[in-house]
Amino acid sequence: MKHALTYEEKYKMMVETPVNKLIPRLAVPTIISMLITSIYNMADTFFVSQLSTSASGAVGVNFSLMAMIQAIGFTLGMGSGNYMSRMLGAKEQDRAQRACSTAVYTAFFFGLLLAVFGIWNIDSLVRALGATDTIAPYARDYGQYILIAAPYMTVSFVFNNHLRSQGNAALSMLGITTGGVLNVILDPVLIFGFKMGISGAAIATIFSQFVSFLILLTLVIRSGNVLKPHPKFFTMKGWVYKEILSAGMPTLGRQGLASVASVLLNVAASGFGDAAVAAMSIVTRIMMFINSALIGFGQGFQPVCGFNFGAKRYGRVLEAYYFCRRVAFVFLLVMAVVMFAVSTPIMRLFRREDADVIRIGALALKMQCVLLPVQSFTIIGNMLTQSIGYSFRATLTAIGKQGLFFIPAILILPGACGILGLQLAQPVADLLTFILTQVIVVMVVKELKGMEKEAQG
Repeated sequence: MKHALTYEEKYKMMVETPVNKLIPRLAVPTIISMLITSIYNMADTFFVSQLSTSASGAVGVNFSLMAMIQAIGFTLGMGSGNYMSRMLGAKEQDRAQRACSTAVYTAFFFGLLLAVFGIWNIDSLVRALGATDTIAPYARDYGQYILIAAPYMTVSFVFNNHLRSQGNAALSMLGITTGGVLNVILDPVLIFGFKMGISGAAIATIFSQFVSFLILLTLVIRSGNVLKPHPKFFTMKGWVYKEILSAGMPTLGRQGLASVASVLLNVAASGFGDAAVAAMSIVTRIMMFINSALIGFGQGFQPVCGFNFGAKRYGRVLEAYYFCRRVAFVFLLVMAVVMFAVSTPIMRLFRREDADVIRIGALALKMQCVLLPVQSFTIIGNMLTQSIGYSFRATLTAIGKQGLFFIPAILILPGACGILGLQLAQPVADLLTFILTQVIVVMVVKELKGMEKEAQG
């Protein structure tokens, strides 16, 4: 059996292995994890959509709730994880350990807070998330179960990011993949076999997430070369939260605003009926599936970027960035062409009985495919700025897609252009985010080149 790498061996691997071999090696497990997560999200949507259009819409409404849980976990997980990568690269293990422990316990506390508040106000919550009169009963049944799982789901997201940030993406994949496969199996069994309807989908999700949590917890505790979240390292000192939030602010911007954007999308779509809510929910899941592979690939880039920036290997940071951007562009171009061609059959798979859902969703999917390739520049550029600790600029690029541009678009375009405006909002936001990101990343690359010259000179 291959022995676990020591910290010194891992350091050498991260700063010396050619990036075109190292990044795919780290990325493949993460890509699998992200795809499995997206698959079980799509499985929920697919199986629930067989019940009714209103039930399908309820999954979309609760996607906003899941986004809130992810925002907590990913902000603390990626914020502490990026800081840990830089500290391990700089051989400051004690500071990395404190960030690790503080992030885990803080995530559990905020997950518990969200669960208590959400369950206490479940009826008002699903209405605020965009549920119509006919969608609300389904959304309430689904949402109350998801909230029960919030405390351990937030911690799972932190563990997932910590394992990846320390170059252990394969361990992260094991926990996520097991839970995802279990979810896909349980969905039809509970929804149709036990006739539990939409509640069955929610129970399948929270049970599989709990299994993932237990696996990740076991891996973190038993792995010799992974930092552990020990209570004695938990601290409420300002410097720890400053470092975590500084590195995590782009994620908070991206995930938090994704939640807000999802709510506003549901609210805007509800004005056009349950079919519009269901259609846009399905399209969102499909695009998430495509982007999850790219994000997984980019997350293989992030620890390499953080380690080498901490080790002052700035030329290697740039080499890794250019490699990832090329691969990402080709992948998204191929996916855009394929998904554009099969947009109508894909929508028909989910709601064959509802022509309105198919018509609205197919056009929205085609429009988003047109701008899909440029997201390679946006996502990889954002990950570059975030991984090297350029918090403000990374935050700007992160909030552009779902915040700076999407929120105004979804508030203005449906009123001005009707349902076409609803379908246009995301492509318009994607184009403007691409332009903003390019302006920022060009400046960052120039700075990194200057730092590389200084390091060599």
